[in-house]
Amino acid sequence: MPRKRAESVSVGQRISEMRKKRKMDLAALADKTGYDVAFIQEIEEGNIAPPVGALIQISKALEMESAVFLAENKQKERRKSFRKRTKAYSYKTLNPGSRDKHLWAYMVTLAPKKEHEKVEYKHDGEEFIHVLEGRIELKVGKETHELKKGGSFHFDSSTPHQLKNLSAKESKLLVVVFTP
Repeated sequence: MPRKRAESVSVGQRISEMRKKRKMDLAALADKTGYDVAFIQEIEEGNIAPPVGALIQISKALEMESAVFLAENKQKERRKSFRKRTKAYSYKTLNPGSRDKHLWAYMVTLAPKKEHEKVEYKHDGEEFIHVLEGRIELKVGKETHELKKGGSFHFDSSTPHQLKNLSAKESKLLVVVFTP
């Protein structure tokens, strides 16, 4: 009989497994991350592709490295770049193979006239955003910043933050995240 190939496990499934392994219910994880129970449940069920900031917060709450959720099942695939898609944007790793590092770089593409949905994001560390194409609104805490092509912003990512594409076309961003 041919050997069955192992099916890949989604990020949501990994989060659910790690949460249950730590005997933590959804409410406890929500409390530790600051996200709604419904948001975390949507991630675990695979209905939402979690943004990087959410993965960092969830991994911190579960006391593990965020790279565990981003790593592919096979060692060979770990060195490849990956692209994740949500309803409003997609992100692609620019430094694959750095799963044990503190600095992560992403190419983020925001859909026209869209914003991060449901929640503001926050995670330990720092974040640097550089606009390659388009025009965005970046809310950091109570401050709102409009950035155009060539504009950049560096901030403490533990402050709640949210992106919105103000352009009628896709906006492309270089986003660098440092986590301690």
